[in-house]
Amino acid sequence: MALTPSPQWLDTGNNAWQLAAATFVGLQSIPGLTVLYGGIVKKKWAINSAFMSMYAFASVLVVWILFDYNMAFGEQWFPFLGKPGLATSASFTTGQAIIPAAAAGMPALTFPMATLIFFQFVFAAITVIILAGSVLGRMNFTAWMIFCPVWMTLVYTVGAFSLWGGGWLAAMGVADFSGGYVIHLAAGTSGFVA
Repeated sequence: MALTPSPQWLDTGNNAWQLAAATFVGLQSIPGLTVLYGGIVKKKWAINSAFMSMYAFASVLVVWILFDYNMAFGEQWFPFLGKPGLATSASFTTGQAIIPAAAAGMPALTFPMATLIFFQFVFAAITVIILAGSVLGRMNFTAWMIFCPVWMTLVYTVGAFSLWGGGWLAAMGVADFSGGYVIHLAAGTSGFVA
């Protein structure tokens, strides 16, 4: 069996760094924030808080792959939102990573789309887990099970597309290099409102 050469656009160093950085963020979520939250709540809520973190991580993964990734980083549907769609086909995930609405203003990415999907997923997941910190001991698990996918779809994707996906805020020149708006402001404001 002949080996298929790597595509010309693939930079294995960039790909490795993106995967390593994403893994570090994932470790901040599970077990990092899970253990932190288990330690700061009353003993009777420790298991519930751990399950809230783990469920948030898992449910975000499901909705991220089904439609939220493309709502946050896909082709523009509205000025603040991308078109929902699956991020599962082999041709999609193995092709060169691109953020269609923002491609004109950024250099070409030199890693596969699967890496970008994973990288952005862990940031989406940690956002919901940060938000969980504000409702520990105040929200039951059933309500949390409904809240996580709905919040991801209606709140996070709008912020992510508007700033990182090439939406209306990016067009106005707003920059968010480290997640201050998309992650921390969204989680903090939502936690304050909750």
